[in-house]
Amino acid sequence: MSGVFGMLFLSLIWGGTFVGTKFVLQEGVSVGALVSLRFLLGFVFLAAIMLLLRKGIDKQSAKDGLVLGAILVGIFWFQVDGLRFTTASKSGFITGLSVIFTPIASLFLKEKFKAAQGFCAILALVGLFFLVRDPSAPFGGWNRGDSEALACAALCGLHITLTARMSRRSSPWTLGLGQITVVAVASCILTAVLPADLSAGQTMGGFDMLGSALQRPEVWIGLLYLSLLATSLGFYMQPLLQAKITATSAAVIFCTEPVFAVLIATSGLVPGVHEHLTLVQALGGALIVVATLLAEIGPWAVEKWHRAR
Repeated sequence: MSGVFGMLFLSLIWGGTFVGTKFVLQEGVSVGALVSLRFLLGFVFLAAIMLLLRKGIDKQSAKDGLVLGAILVGIFWFQVDGLRFTTASKSGFITGLSVIFTPIASLFLKEKFKAAQGFCAILALVGLFFLVRDPSAPFGGWNRGDSEALACAALCGLHITLTARMSRRSSPWTLGLGQITVVAVASCILTAVLPADLSAGQTMGGFDMLGSALQRPEVWIGLLYLSLLATSLGFYMQPLLQAKITATSAAVIFCTEPVFAVLIATSGLVPGVHEHLTLVQALGGALIVVATLLAEIGPWAVEKWHRAR
């Protein structure tokens, strides 16, 4: 039970990152600089704690951390860059589709895929259509940010599945530190070499605007939230908690993440981010949440019903 409540708290923290990231991007920080600084600070915080607690690093955990970290690079670059083009609410809901991709990833890793999960995937796609549909916009309202959020969701499904496997044989401290280190190093390199793409009024690469942005206290508040809570604490908690529950249970709990994202984004609590969902968009988001829940609860309920007979 502690694992369930811990994962729910983690979902709340990560739900807030969609809004926090959107805010920092609007303050002029590039995609690469944001991801780099978030994970560099996250590395410093977690490494300092490990030194104080004298936590060692074993070879197997380090290897697993490198694998998960490589996937995490794609997750965060797709997610953060996508937020230049789409809203935090839409990004949160689309990323929540990771619960659909989790059993698909499990199938490729030679685990079972149930027919009920295929039905839920179709239901989620219907919800996605209502969420993004805008008849007056090009491509029906679907944009680059939505595509990147969908790619992020697919990688999240793979990450959740592999984390469930690796957390049972590896140290959560080393897994967390390994992932954070890979993302920090890779992001610094990518930010330095990528051009400053000015799409959507914000840049992808370069550290040019970072100095002026860091002179504003509110930017530091956003960065500390993203690095200390969402990164250092979050990537330590995930493998620690997932060792106590199944990958599918974790995926079900993570479906609350987009709900938290929307609640925060529409509340106006974060300066400059006060979004609104139409009734149709809210219906689409609700369908996605229902589909993600059914994808995991449905097969379990059917199996239990058959046993009862």
